[in-house]
Formats: sequence, structure tokens, C-alpha cells
Amino acid sequence: MEKLKRDFESYLRNVIHSNQFEEGISSILDAFSHMHLKKNSFFVEDSHVCLYFCYIQSGILQHSIDVFDEEKTTYLALKNSCTSALKSFINKIPSRKNIKAISDCDLWVIDHNAFDYLIKNNTAFFRFYHNLIENQIYLIDDYRIDLLTLTPEERYRKLLMNEPTLLQEVPLLYLASFLGISSRHMSRIRKNIN
Repeated sequence: MEKLKRDFESYLRNVIHSNQFEEGISSILDAFSHMHLKKNSFFVEDSHVCLYFCYIQSGILQHSIDVFDEEKTTYLALKNSCTSALKSFINKIPSRKNIKAISDCDLWVIDHNAFDYLIKNNTAFFRFYHNLIENQIYLIDDYRIDLLTLTPEERYRKLLMNEPTLLQEVPLLYLASFLGISSRHMSRIRKNIN
């Protein structure tokens, strides 16, 4: 468990980008607790309030919505990243999406009250959260631009270049949905490129 916590601590320090918040790090670590989520278990379900914000120690969490009874992947949260159904978590309202483990996951989770306390009283956590959200906005912006400007083949090649482990870890149907293409088209692209 200590090794797991050291990995989380390393991640926090990396996101904070500063040594001036040293005293706040241990309080952050103490506020999070370990959670194991089995494959196909939900972190949050559509129409339920998301209870936690989490750091993913291992595994992959799939964010998805149902559109005309078809599951659409909107995001894949990977090892060494943080995630939540943030609007639901922050505002304590029902989530509009599912977040499900597509592999066994080890998570560090924090509930709303502890999260709110740290945001207001821990400068290191405030800095961590600010940097995290800023980085997510950059990623979302790039993703949207890629969907509008790149062909499916170009999006797949970019994924190959930037996230090669995804191709081994994530089932084809989730990757295809995330890239905005059909599973059949994804199979053709993989066959032509590989």
C-alpha cells in the first residue's frame, strides 16, 4: 500500500510543479483512500450522483453515454490520471454519464466534503486541481479540433503515436467509439496501417 501511495504522491508533485507546497502534500495523501474496482463495475452510473473524485493507480475507466440505446465512449481515463463525473461530483447532482472500469482498477478516492475542505484550506491541493483542470481543457480542445480536422485514419495514427499502450489495453469497440468511427471502419484502418 505504501508503494501505491508513493506513486500517487509522485503524480501530485508532478502536477503541482512546485516545491513550495511541501507541507500540504501529506494532508492531501491523508484525505484520499484506496478503492479497488473490479472490471465492469461502475464508478458512477447515469442518473446517480458521483460520490468521488479519483486518481487512477492502475486500470482504465471508460466514460460513456447512451445514445439511442448505443453506448458511446466519450473519454478513456488511464493509469496515472484523475477523473470524476465532475459536474455531478461538485454540484451533487445526477450524472449524465456512466464511468465504468474496463479492467480491474486501483483508485485513490476522495469524497465531496474532504475535497471541498482541501480546495478551501490546502494551497497545494488548490494548485494541483487548478493545474489538472487547465491540462484537461487543453486535451478536450485538442480532441474536438482533431474530430473536426483529421480523418479517421489520421486520428488513429495520432493515437498510435501518442498512446500506443491503449491499443493493447483497450478493446477495439471502445477505441472506435472514442475516435468517432464505427468498429468495422476501425478494423479496416488497423488492417491498412499495421
